[in-house]
Amino acid sequence: MSAASAVEPLRAANLLSGRRLYQPEFLSAEGGWLHSSVHGAFHTTAFARMGSPPDMLFVVAGGNPLGFDDPRLFSWLRRLDRGGTPLGGISGGAAILAAAGVMDRRRYTVHWMHVDEMRALYPEAMIERRLFVIDRDRYTCAGGMAPLDMMHALITARHGAALAGAVSDWFIHTGIREAGAPQQADPVLSYGVHHPALVAMLGLMTSHIADPLTLDDLAKLSGVSARQLERLSKVGLGAGVMRFYRDLRLDKAEEILRRTGLSVESIAQATGFADRSHFSRAFRRRFGTGPATRRRALPGPGAGAEQ
Repeated sequence: MSAASAVEPLRAANLLSGRRLYQPEFLSAEGGWLHSSVHGAFHTTAFARMGSPPDMLFVVAGGNPLGFDDPRLFSWLRRLDRGGTPLGGISGGAAILAAAGVMDRRRYTVHWMHVDEMRALYPEAMIERRLFVIDRDRYTCAGGMAPLDMMHALITARHGAALAGAVSDWFIHTGIREAGAPQQADPVLSYGVHHPALVAMLGLMTSHIADPLTLDDLAKLSGVSARQLERLSKVGLGAGVMRFYRDLRLDKAEEILRRTGLSVESIAQATGFADRSHFSRAFRRRFGTGPATRRRALPGPGAGAEQ
């Protein structure tokens, strides 16, 4: 989906303008037919055999991009960066660009599943929870359908709003989203709440996982008193504000534990806990076992990782 959402608008721009504005080329490490997770395939050229550098390069990555390690690719990306080639990351692509060391002093985004891990690995990085971010010569988006929105912005900047609008109409994608639109479906839908203060509170909580807000901050930003917010939370969510908030962060921690090999200390930092011991106690109360014990019992990327 991410790859198709990126290249199809470029094909449509060529078709609707009657000119060859874009000439997409697919690259991979070894070249040849590269299969997607649903067994579609792209015929690729090995990046090492590419002649002149591309006018722009996008890295598309799914799965667990934080576990990807290819020194040859990282070195090539750094050469492109030194040569002035604009670089982009789609879905988890920004994680690979960051690992190559070419995202310093750039704002960028990545698929929401990787935001917390990325912030833990790169505490100084300017990672934003946005649909797409264009920062000078860096183009990053969240993946899925987000490339359609980013390419709309790119085509607008290069060829005007009329062509970009025609491309969007071609794909019946008339509801173009702004860069700052949320990546995920409204979290409020998961909890069935309707009171405006609770809606605001949930939005604040889900966007402040690593840097949790206080009860007073949540109440003030939600437009009610702390006492009223506490009452609303108990009625609407079945738990007090800070208990619900802590459990939300612990659920995110358990998700990161399952999906990554990040250390327990890094996971604690990514979910807003002051230190490992505080995090481990809270985790044990929530899940019945400590994080290290739970990780050893789980299959997947986190199994056997450094504790």
